[in-house]
Amino acid sequence: MLAFDGKSVRLCDGVARREMLRVGGLGSLGLSLPGLWSAQEAAAATPSSGVVHAPSSGRAKSCIVLFLLGGPPQHETWDPKPDAPVEIRGDMKPIASATPGLNVGELMPKTARMTNRICVLRAMSSRDNAHSSSGYAMLTGSPHIPLNMEGATPGAPNDRPCLGAIVQRFRESSSSLPGSIRLPEHIWNTNGAVWPGQTSGFLGSAVDPWLLMCDPNEPNFGVPGATRPDDMTVDRSEGRRELLAELNARQAASFDPPTRERWSKQTERVFDLLAAKRGGEAFDLTRESEATRERYGRNRFGQSVLLARRLVEAGVGLVQVNWTRWKTDTAGSPGWDNHQNNAERLKTVLMPPMDAAYSALLDDLAERGLLDETLVVWAGEFGRTPKINKAAGRDHWGSVFSAALAGGGVRGGQVIGSSDALGGQPKEGVVSPGDLATTILHALGVPTDGLLHDRLGRPMPVCSGRVIKGLF
Repeated sequence: MLAFDGKSVRLCDGVARREMLRVGGLGSLGLSLPGLWSAQEAAAATPSSGVVHAPSSGRAKSCIVLFLLGGPPQHETWDPKPDAPVEIRGDMKPIASATPGLNVGELMPKTARMTNRICVLRAMSSRDNAHSSSGYAMLTGSPHIPLNMEGATPGAPNDRPCLGAIVQRFRESSSSLPGSIRLPEHIWNTNGAVWPGQTSGFLGSAVDPWLLMCDPNEPNFGVPGATRPDDMTVDRSEGRRELLAELNARQAASFDPPTRERWSKQTERVFDLLAAKRGGEAFDLTRESEATRERYGRNRFGQSVLLARRLVEAGVGLVQVNWTRWKTDTAGSPGWDNHQNNAERLKTVLMPPMDAAYSALLDDLAERGLLDETLVVWAGEFGRTPKINKAAGRDHWGSVFSAALAGGGVRGGQVIGSSDALGGQPKEGVVSPGDLATTILHALGVPTDGLLHDRLGRPMPVCSGRVIKGLF
């Protein structure tokens, strides 16, 4: 029973104008969130969005992608070359890891102790030396047309959906949160151009991953709209829930049953989130101990990785943590794009926080019994040149670089593929961005032999690579 004080004007469908205005006011309760879900759930369920085949045998329930913008160097991380000339190997030495025969860079001491959980891919290759176009390949699994195009922007023909969008298309979220989330910001070049391959592309905004522009390391960190405002009591919230239910019932005849069901589920997800149930609590880093937060690192990347762990715990299928530019970065060496002073930046601002956050994540997931069902991907858009340049930096290199996978059924303690003596070309076991994308989707149980349909209804394969042999 709805009761409003004062006169009201009836609309042609019999709903009072004051009632409609009040529903519009639901945004003050935080119900701007349905806008993030409504288009997604409506379009994701249409026949033209894709054809679901039998699921793969993947055992991972979720995936965390740590994407290191700029291209981390293979020589100082996963593929050191101690016998190469100094202009190739640099001034850092390799250290032994927990895996016999596997040496890693000396700036990865914490990670080195847990390589029994990690599979290193030493022969990744995109054959693309431009950030945005090689990044497109790594984020979607499809090569950019053309290759080596710096400053590439989103749009056809390079509008393949990112992995998070595909996960949202084929997997229903198990919580009030969406199926995939990106944080703490999107990826962009120095000129401000946003990389292609970060959205749902030709699938439309229906399955766009959430983008959280945030700094989880800030003292008063919070996600707007993810919790009920302080002045919104439980009674007022429930009253608006009842109002919305009645209005939905009045409009039921205007929509087909599947659409009505989607709206009903969407509404429940929003109210659950605002009621500070499991989904809403996922954003609250104050629930973590100070020791845990310090373990991940008190910086934007470290706290973003911790937030990613909380989000997959709450049921998010894929979380991508982007290492983007820090406030102290220069135009000559933003992020991991060390054209200048490579060794100095690795020693001070890059490797220590990466090593801390990455190792803390793997340990934390293992301690919570979640590593076996959470795939963790460590990657960038490409690697760095074998030869150190005159500015003591390394330049773009897509011919061969390294990535690493852990958890989610991955057989750790091994290396797949190798590079040549200089770390400049693949020697064996080449893995393409398409192979990596296919492997991630396979691990998550997404039907890799399925089809997607673009806006014109044309069928496209979900992915075109192969599952990495020997990984699982």
